[in-house]
Amino acid sequence: MSRAVIGGDLAVAEAAFASSRGMFERVAERMQAPDAAALTHSQLEELLTTRMREVTLALYQDHLRLRELTEQRLREVVDAAGIERTRIERGRSRQLFTVFGKVTVGRIAYRGTGLADLHPADAVLNLPDGLHSHGVARLAATEACRGSFAEAAARVTALTGSGTGPRQIAELIVAAAADIDAFYDQLVPTPATDANPLILTVDGKGVVIRPEALREDTAKAAATHTAKMKTRLGPGEKNGRKRIATLGAVYDIEPRPRTVDDVIADPDAAPAEPGDTDCDGKDRHDRPRPRSKWLCGSVETTAADVIKAVFDQAESRDPEHRRPWAVLVDGARHPIEAITAEAARRNVEVTIVIDLIHVLEYLWTAAWCLHTSDQSTAAEAWVARHARTILAGRATDAASTMDKQARTARLPGAGRKGIDEAIKYLTNKADHLRYDTALRAGWPIATGVIEGACRHLVKDRLDITGARWGLAGAEAVLKLRALHTNGDFDAYWAWHEQQEFARNHQSRYRDQLTLPA
Repeated sequence: MSRAVIGGDLAVAEAAFASSRGMFERVAERMQAPDAAALTHSQLEELLTTRMREVTLALYQDHLRLRELTEQRLREVVDAAGIERTRIERGRSRQLFTVFGKVTVGRIAYRGTGLADLHPADAVLNLPDGLHSHGVARLAATEACRGSFAEAAARVTALTGSGTGPRQIAELIVAAAADIDAFYDQLVPTPATDANPLILTVDGKGVVIRPEALREDTAKAAATHTAKMKTRLGPGEKNGRKRIATLGAVYDIEPRPRTVDDVIADPDAAPAEPGDTDCDGKDRHDRPRPRSKWLCGSVETTAADVIKAVFDQAESRDPEHRRPWAVLVDGARHPIEAITAEAARRNVEVTIVIDLIHVLEYLWTAAWCLHTSDQSTAAEAWVARHARTILAGRATDAASTMDKQARTARLPGAGRKGIDEAIKYLTNKADHLRYDTALRAGWPIATGVIEGACRHLVKDRLDITGARWGLAGAEAVLKLRALHTNGDFDAYWAWHEQQEFARNHQSRYRDQLTLPA
């Protein structure tokens, strides 16, 4: 068996690993001791977890010591400005917090008068710029996406044996997320067929932000706001503590054409028999399912920036604009304007579809103008009839009918407020309520994908009780959670480490360095 070692000196290697070898032998002796036979399996697990972490840390340290002892002086070391380092100093060391604990890295420093030292051995190891290893940073990025920074710090400390506090966790995740946008810029998704619709969708969710990180308008409103009540917010009041996080998604679907009956049953028709299916034999609840879903989000940039990122992702999937593009939104004016502007800038035709659920909320508000609380069945049928008209692509007809019904009922001005709001909404948004086109093409007509993302990416983590975010931390967690949800974390991390190598090492030298495979 080959016993090749770093530097080729077996005696040096034997000496370098004396500490870890001795520690392992002591653990083996402990396992052979008579009293070890009385330990339960959990006691054995606890004992070995502690002892073998110590052994592993010693192995790590001994390996670094071997590298230090066998490091050869390079013939020439020139920095990025073309200035050569002509002197060396051995034994220059730095600390590194690893997933096993703290170690010391000794190496040769290449020096020049009035110049920063260069350490080529750091490039070979791809050491981070800070104290924490890429392994610790990766662990922090994973744990901080699951719970609070304090919980993440406790978990990292328990797993690594190194004391890591919440502030260090926050710094690590901000650095960990630094390359996510660039990662997706260079990532080429697997293309779908031209027949597959391309679905884009955006939405927003408020995040409680520290006062210094609020957007200018929100901060001004919060500063000038006078509360109506002392103990709680009054009706319609906002506390001015939130900044909107905009989320976007792009996904492919297999088109599944549907009819109005597949979405909302006719309240005036006979009830369907159990197990009833469409005429083509498909289950009536069969809906288009997202495929190759990609999520993004930002609390730091504007909604227009996120929409641009969504269009970038869509265009990378369909660069020649050969597929049908549908954009699902909740009906807010600003996103629709930004989507329309972005589509025009790229010369791509998109169909904007407002989420049906939001439309139904307007219909229900209108329904209670004409029905009392004990007429819920009649109100439900009223909503269904108007919804079916809207689904058939006749939103303005539904608005006209509602107006006639309000006049017939002789509702007073205040009594028909809900109907007037519904009429105004249906009239103003009619161009984006062409559900007949969407159903015929087999597109989704609800924003469940992005609303689910808002719950998962924002509410389940950024909106936990007591959380008040700095802008950088909120942005990093949001992007990292999207990265995990996309299933791209492992691929991203390998790419991130390459970018760290380029920043921390490659950029400091004249001659091209390569990261070891």
